[in-house]
Parts: sequence; structure tokens; C-alpha cells
Amino acid sequence: MSGRSVTVPTVATLLKTSGLPLLEARALLAHELARTREALVAHPELEVAAGEAQRFEQRTARRRAGEPLAYLLGAREFYGRRFAISPAVLVPRPETELLVQLALDRARTLFAPNVLDLGTGSGCIAISLALDVAQAEVFGTDISPGALDVARTNATNLDARVAFIESDWYIGIRGHFDVIASNPPYVAQGDAHLSDLKYEPELALMAGDGLSCLRRIIDGAPAHLSTGGWLLVEHGYDQAQAVRELFERAGFDAIQTARDHANIERVTTGRCAHVQASRASRE
Repeated sequence: MSGRSVTVPTVATLLKTSGLPLLEARALLAHELARTREALVAHPELEVAAGEAQRFEQRTARRRAGEPLAYLLGAREFYGRRFAISPAVLVPRPETELLVQLALDRARTLFAPNVLDLGTGSGCIAISLALDVAQAEVFGTDISPGALDVARTNATNLDARVAFIESDWYIGIRGHFDVIASNPPYVAQGDAHLSDLKYEPELALMAGDGLSCLRRIIDGAPAHLSTGGWLLVEHGYDQAQAVRELFERAGFDAIQTARDHANIERVTTGRCAHVQASRASRE
């Protein structure tokens, strides 16, 4: 009596039936098989074991439902480096690389600058600055212990010297910094875009009217900046004018907003010309 033949799935078959764009499907299958994407391109006829095929199909179903690819892969590239990512942190966006570049431009002009990253999440901003600015003393804060665990893992993996602190913005922070950078929550509660971000931590996304965290960061910055120190914040596509006004009221000068690759006003920067004068402006 002859048995029924069993069709063994191949790389080509699984990619074709995944229901995902080819690049995403290939990335997920390479992750599942612990092979490079190039290897899958070179060997589409490679047979895939039943268990691996089943796990791949489960991952593709989650991706089709909207779960970010970075969470399924456990990693995301940012500023030329690979960062571990988990649902405890926001997925790093390309536009945040603009914030890093602008912070680097300012920090590189200083000798051994003190740098603070507020709301560090995965640590991608703080770690990028620490690795690219010689002799910098870099600190990263976050209110989420889970996020700090991810950040510390990334610092260890990338051999970056960053001190991570559990803190609600400036609470518990002492001393003055030459550069303060932040990509805080800036999505207003009830914003229509939140439905597209349902897998990411609300704590890293939502901020009351959208400006509440930005207000705290900007208002509190002069007390923590050295004379001539810089504050840089990322913000929403429609918040640039309001953020510039917050900078002005807090006593900053040299206020500018830079546009990202999509030509959206994305990062506003300002200089604390005189610490005491800036403090007085808030009282």
C-alpha cells in the first residue's frame, strides 16, 4: 500500500504565498531560518522544515495584521547600526536620524561634552551620540524600566558608554549639559494616527494635547543647560510653530526648525544663551 506524498515547502513557495511584500517576507523567513537574505535569494529551492514553515506563517499573519516588522525581527537599523527592539520601546524612525545628526553637529564642536537624551527608549539616540562623539559623557533617561532594559542591552551589544537613569524627564537629574536631545511623545490623545500605532507603547506616543511633554522638556531645559548649551526636540508634522513659541518663551535664542526627508518641519533647536536669564524668563 502506497502512502500519500507530502509536499515539502520551499523558500520560493513560502515567499510567494506569504501575502507580504517580498522584502518583508524574505526578512522574516531569513530570521526564522537563521540564514542571510542573500542565501535565500541564491537558493529559492531550499526546503523548509514543517515547524519552521509554521512559525514563519504565524509571523506573516501577525505582520499582515499590522504588527511592526521590527518587533517580529527583534531589531531595527538606525543610523547605520542594528538595535535590539521590543514592544517595550518605540520603533526608531528614519526622521529621528535628523535629530541625531543635528545633535552631532553641535556636540562635535565641543571638547568632552555632557549630553542628555530624555526619553531614551531603545537608546538609539544616546548610543549613536556616544559612539560618534569622542570623549562625550552621555546620559539617557526613561520612565519605563522595560525600555531601559532594552537600552542597556543595546549599549552592551554596541560597546557604547552611556549611563541610563530611570527618571520622569528631569526629576532626579543633576548638573548641566551642553546638549539635551529628545524625541518625546507628541501624538495627541484621540489622534486618528493612533490606530496605525496600536502595537507600540502608548507611554512613548501619547502626550495629552500633543505638546504636554514638549512643554515640560522645553520649560525645564534652561535649568539643566550650560551657558550656550543646545536643546533639540523632535515633534509632530504640525507642531513646529507652537514649539518655536515655547522655545522663545523659555528664553532660547538661535531657534531654528529643520525639515526631514519628507520636507516636514520635524526638529526644532535652540541655544540657551545665558542660564540665569533663561531661568528668570520662566519665573
